Amino acid sequence: MAKEHGTIVLGGTARTPQEVLLLQRLGLQFAEISIEDAEQFAGHLDRYRTVMEETGLFFLCHGPREGDPSDTDTLEKVYFPKLCGVLGLMPQLRMKLLTMHLWMDPRFLSPEVIQYKIDFLARLLDVAGSSKVTICLENLSETAEHLAAVFTALPELRMTLDLGHAQLLTHENTSFAFLQNYPQRIRHMHLHDNRGGNSPDADLHLPVGHGIIDFPSIFAAVRNAAYCGTITLELRVDEIEQCLGCVRKLLEQSCP
Repeated sequence: MAKEHGTIVLGGTARTPQEVLLLQRLGLQFAEISIEDAEQFAGHLDRYRTVMEETGLFFLCHGPREGDPSDTDTLEKVYFPKLCGVLGLMPQLRMKLLTMHLWMDPRFLSPEVIQYKIDFLARLLDVAGSSKVTICLENLSETAEHLAAVFTALPELRMTLDLGHAQLLTHENTSFAFLQNYPQRIRHMHLHDNRGGNSPDADLHLPVGHGIIDFPSIFAAVRNAAYCGTITLELRVDEIEQCLGCVRKLLEQSCP
């Protein structure tokens, strides 16, 4: 696949096949598609397959939300089967990377729930292995220290570093510590802005430059970590168009 800025490939969130076409017109190279329910999404496969061929874009997958992060019974009976269904569907669109939510913050979850989730991920990695899909855990409010035990227990697990989430529940954006301590784990990134804060409502998903995140410093850290991978502008298509020039300039300035 062709790459922008040396080793980083830019893409965007697409909620419909039509949005895939719009991303291609903006010069982006992939679309990240959210699949909440595999059975419902299956009815749209043909159209997504058509636009994939028309545009030449490749697809990444964002999995369903986990629901109540403390309810292990629902996680086991509802969320795990949902993820397995998504993994079974992904090869039909040649998707090789799945970003998933599984909140692991020990400030809010018990050690027992966190251990259950580590076991949950171990089983999911086994399922993903048969489909040759890379599983990426997305940071929500966790710090690098919070995920240390998870990464130690699961050497095959990779990470989607969400630069916006990394600005929440913290005085310093936690991306710096992830990039310093776990560069080999990071296979994908999400890009959006916010104004900081301590609640889910603070996750504003603003266009880059409309919040307080110090992106020049973060992209310098991305360069120093020798990151080579994909970055999704996790925004509406009109917001992507609004800030795409700024993002490309940030990438150019961070290149060695």
